[in-house]
Amino acid sequence: MRLIRELDEAQVAELHQLYQHEWWTQTRTLDEVREGVRGSQACYAILSSENQLIAFARVLTDYVFKALIFDVIVRPDFRGQGLGDQILSHIIGDTKLARVKHFELYCLPEMEPFYLRHGFTADVSGVKLLRRSVN
Repeated sequence: MRLIRELDEAQVAELHQLYQHEWWTQTRTLDEVREGVRGSQACYAILSSENQLIAFARVLTDYVFKALIFDVIVRPDFRGQGLGDQILSHIIGDTKLARVKHFELYCLPEMEPFYLRHGFTADVSGVKLLRRSVN
C-alpha cells in the first residue's frame, strides 16, 4: 500500500466508482468528482499493492485558520485495516497544513467515536451548522 497526493484520470474514475456505493456520494457524476478533486487544495489516496484506489480524503483550506476535511472513504472490502486512521494521520501531520488552527469535518453520529480518537470534538462552542441548498 502507498499514499499518493495526486490522482490521475483512471484514479478519479476509481474514486467515482467508490462513491457510487455510499448514500452520501452516490449521486455525484464523474465530471463532478473530477472538479471536486481539482478544486481541493489537498488530496490523499491510498493505493493497494495492485495500484487500486482503496481509501481517499480531500481538504479545502486557507492554510492558516481552517482546513475542512471531506469525503473520508475506504473501500468496503478494505475497512477495518486502519486505512481511515492512516488517511487522517497524513492530513493532520501534513507539513503544508502545519499552521492550520482548526481541522473540521462533517460526520454521522456513528462515526463520531472514530474521529474523537483523532482529537476531534463535537464541542464547537455553540457554533451551529447552517446550510443553503441549491437545486
